[in-house]
Amino acid sequence: MNSTRDIELTVNDQRHRLTCEPRLLLSDALRHQLGLTGTHVGCEQGACGACTVIVDGIAQRSCLMLAVQAEGSEIETIEGVAGADGDHPVQEAMHDAHGLQCGFCTPGIVMSLVAAYRRGVPVEEARTEVLGGHLCRCTGYVNIRAAIDAAWAGLGDEP
Repeated sequence: MNSTRDIELTVNDQRHRLTCEPRLLLSDALRHQLGLTGTHVGCEQGACGACTVIVDGIAQRSCLMLAVQAEGSEIETIEGVAGADGDHPVQEAMHDAHGLQCGFCTPGIVMSLVAAYRRGVPVEEARTEVLGGHLCRCTGYVNIRAAIDAAWAGLGDEP
């Protein structure tokens, strides 16, 4: 009995057809089948946020979602955030404010913040609720919060 499924996903504006087992996690499909290794896998329980991607406009933990659940969805990974004009304002702010050290948690944090930025989430909520869903063992969050403030100061500049 064939237990694989064929699914179609749009990842970073590119359509992909994958064959996968129904139990394959979206994080594993992105990393191992599509080679998008910027999506990091940390705790595999949804607690650390390192695997966060944007699915149909909403930040989601890709370690908690099966690839088959994402069929037909628009998915954005850290590899797709920067535009033709350069880095996203959140990426620029993280760089300028030195909001990273080892960088393991950074892609997931950036993805959550980009989703919040696009939705116009207030800066206070981004600093507390959005960032509160991520674990960083290196920075102490001070520079990440400074990056949020800097990015949100330019909110509305993005097309």
